[in-house]
Amino acid sequence: MKTALIQITSSDDPAANLNMVRGMIAEAAANDARFVLTPEVTNCISNSTTRQREVLQHQEDDITLAGLRAQAAELGIWILIGSLGIKTHDPDGRFANRSFMINPQGDIVAQYDKIHMFDVQVTETETFRESANYRPGERAVVADTDFGKVGMTICYDLRFPHLHAKLAHAGATILTVPAAFSPVTGAAHWESLLRARAIETGCWVIAPGQCGEHPTTRGKVRHTHGHSLVVAPWGEVLIDAGTTPGIHYFDLDDTSVTEARRKVPVLTHVRPFTGP
Repeated sequence: MKTALIQITSSDDPAANLNMVRGMIAEAAANDARFVLTPEVTNCISNSTTRQREVLQHQEDDITLAGLRAQAAELGIWILIGSLGIKTHDPDGRFANRSFMINPQGDIVAQYDKIHMFDVQVTETETFRESANYRPGERAVVADTDFGKVGMTICYDLRFPHLHAKLAHAGATILTVPAAFSPVTGAAHWESLLRARAIETGCWVIAPGQCGEHPTTRGKVRHTHGHSLVVAPWGEVLIDAGTTPGIHYFDLDDTSVTEARRKVPVLTHVRPFTGP
């Protein structure tokens, strides 16, 4: 199945981001893509909590979710919205970082809240405390589609192999890792981790990313790594999107999963153990 991965540079203006993404999805569909994937926080990238509170919306009101659901139905395609920043009704006021799988009828067939929060000090000047504004999810999710089972993860989840193994054991043949990766950690670890997750599970790993310098109206400018990747089940990198926005196409097939798992059937070799 022809699939399109979209790499973008989101701003902190959800309406402008939606217009940009809708145009790219329309182009991908015109080029016969039947499944299109967008990055993490497609609707808004901002380092300003004040700005996020101004522009983010609850799920039932979110313009990006509504707009992309309508477009999926209009075009008759599957869309993975890598994630959206979504307001919640939690007492502490934190947002959710939520991924959505949309079917060709425009229905939400699965949604996943990012489990692992990026609370790190990357350098002396670059610190992230994602849990200050986003509350972690608690449930792993596999989406049923007409092209296979899709294990849904987001960005920092990539560093936790047990999550991806659990998704593969639950039947996933495709793992999605939409991201807005730090340039520092991206340069050091991004490709290695994505290839490892593919090799460990025999799954396709599709990782649409944010890239470049993100325009903001408040707060510090943020930069992201780019280099959206598609990794085949044997570990080969089929697409590296570089550091600029664009649409990248590939063919998604089950035979690669079957062949990789036949050669090294690691999922059937898992054994219980004790200690230390």
